[in-house]
Amino acid sequence: MGKKYAAAAKLVEKPAYTLAEAMPLVKKAAFAKFDETVEIAMRLNVDPKHADQMVRGTVVLPHGLGKSKRVVVIASGDKVREAREAGADEVGGEDIVQKILGGWLEFDAVIATPDMMKSVGRLGKILGPRGLMPNPKTGTVTMDVARAVRDVKAGKVEFRVDKTGIIHCPLGKVSFEPEKLAENAQALISSVVKAKPATAKGRYVKSIVVSSTMGPGFPIDLASVEAA
Repeated sequence: MGKKYAAAAKLVEKPAYTLAEAMPLVKKAAFAKFDETVEIAMRLNVDPKHADQMVRGTVVLPHGLGKSKRVVVIASGDKVREAREAGADEVGGEDIVQKILGGWLEFDAVIATPDMMKSVGRLGKILGPRGLMPNPKTGTVTMDVARAVRDVKAGKVEFRVDKTGIIHCPLGKVSFEPEKLAENAQALISSVVKAKPATAKGRYVKSIVVSSTMGPGFPIDLASVEAA
């Protein structure tokens, strides 16, 4: 443990905090020279090994993530024009597929129209492990490409429970105001709660921790989150 981290860890003085209490402390505990990302980790009482207990979805954070995402749209016909007008950074069809197959990965999100999925399917081994594969469940396979582009640009994030039952998700930057970080966190938590599988039994959310990229974690009081 480094001296800076050890000093930051001393700020964790309580067993649990409200989001409003935690966010100023997360900012105070950040010590890196760059604008660290503020992250949330939610441990859920689910078993992702069972398909009916997989938790995933998307949410548009009210205050975004503090960076403009580079969006690629794979489409045809009029949808190419719609995507460009909506602000997509790269738009095309088979040419974009070939470009990605050739090793190009300078983007943060991929949106595709249903008619292009036969070609996009060839990108599964490349985009899948990076969490970039278009999927109808996350709204990235759609005919409404304009809305999808605007949502991603506005701060839409995808959440998905990992094999250990934890959801990790960014909430913004340390430079954000604490109130905006707390509101982003509440929006994310609410979306995860709405995505609760019908087969999940007992207490669904077991724990929540917020932290900066390099800083210590601050446990969140579950009762205060549920009340909000």
